[in-house]
Amino acid sequence: MKKIVITLAFALGLIHVNAQTEGSASTYNKWSVELAGGLTKPQRPLSAGYTTATPSPWVGDLGVRYMFNNKFGLKADFGYNSFTAKNNSIDFDSRYYRVDLQAVANLGRIMNFETWTNTFGLLGHAGFGYAQLRSDNFKGADEMGNFIAGVTGQIRLSNRVALTGDFSTILNASQDRTFDGAYLDGNRGFSGLMFNGTVGLNIYLGKNTKHADWTVISENVDLRAYDEKIADLENQIKNIPSKQVIVEKPINNTVVNNDKDVVKELINDKYYSVYFDFNKATPIENSTAAIDVVLTYLRKNPSASLDIIGYADQVGKAEYNEKLSNHRAENVKTIFEKAGIASSRLNVIPAGADTSIQKDSEEARRLARRVTFKVK
Repeated sequence: MKKIVITLAFALGLIHVNAQTEGSASTYNKWSVELAGGLTKPQRPLSAGYTTATPSPWVGDLGVRYMFNNKFGLKADFGYNSFTAKNNSIDFDSRYYRVDLQAVANLGRIMNFETWTNTFGLLGHAGFGYAQLRSDNFKGADEMGNFIAGVTGQIRLSNRVALTGDFSTILNASQDRTFDGAYLDGNRGFSGLMFNGTVGLNIYLGKNTKHADWTVISENVDLRAYDEKIADLENQIKNIPSKQVIVEKPINNTVVNNDKDVVKELINDKYYSVYFDFNKATPIENSTAAIDVVLTYLRKNPSASLDIIGYADQVGKAEYNEKLSNHRAENVKTIFEKAGIASSRLNVIPAGADTSIQKDSEEARRLARRVTFKVK
């Protein structure tokens, strides 16, 4: 019987571990709209006697982005730049229009920003497009190709909005006019150079809670397919009596009965643990099964007491991890108290960072962020 119970517990635990280490693209949003405005600087070409302020207003950008996953995507954007003379320059007024298709890399996910922040992000982008320069100093438009590359810092304000700051460099090919409008003879290469700095917003679209920018795949899983399996395993484990009689028959044929508290052993062997997201003290939803098993045991065994042992991963300072592990254990204790377990039966132990688990492995760190139990 004990082997059967252990097998069931292990299977249940495996499902919950998988819930932390596998992901599904259906659980996060992929589309976003990007709005930004700021300052620009045309570096070259400019005619002698023509200059702009450094930096000079204005630049505007409107884009739509689609992420294939939480690390890579594409965006199409439209940009507008205005170039005017500063006080000591010959007067001119030019406008620059562009349309680009760019590849996007979520550098925050690639570099595992989630190990130290859930608020700051970083995107890289690069691509090609079509542009026009128009000016009061000539008729028509100077048509050219362009290459654009840049980095975008992000501050998440909510699951729907992020504040952005972008710096981009644009190279123009076949630019036949200077930014002030003078004609250039035989200028075919990437001779045009300009810089843009903008501040804006990412507005996330979709029915899910998070966008790909802020999703760690292994923490976002659609568990609906496992609901029935989990419920069935929970019921089987809860319905097993706490104590099992193991009959042993030694060589001398004397029969010995040993009472084995199987569920207690499983709890103390850490088959049931409560897990947490990075830098969070609220248990993840997938940990409710472990809490239910321990709670059921405490109700069936009113004389038993429980050590609630909190852990953190090894990221961050030891003092902070000590406080975080205590906060996690206290929150689990509160859950038991609200379920009717007397506080005198519950003992919180903050264990700090779990040094037995690899620090450099992202998946291992997920397993370190937990609360375990010891029944006494």
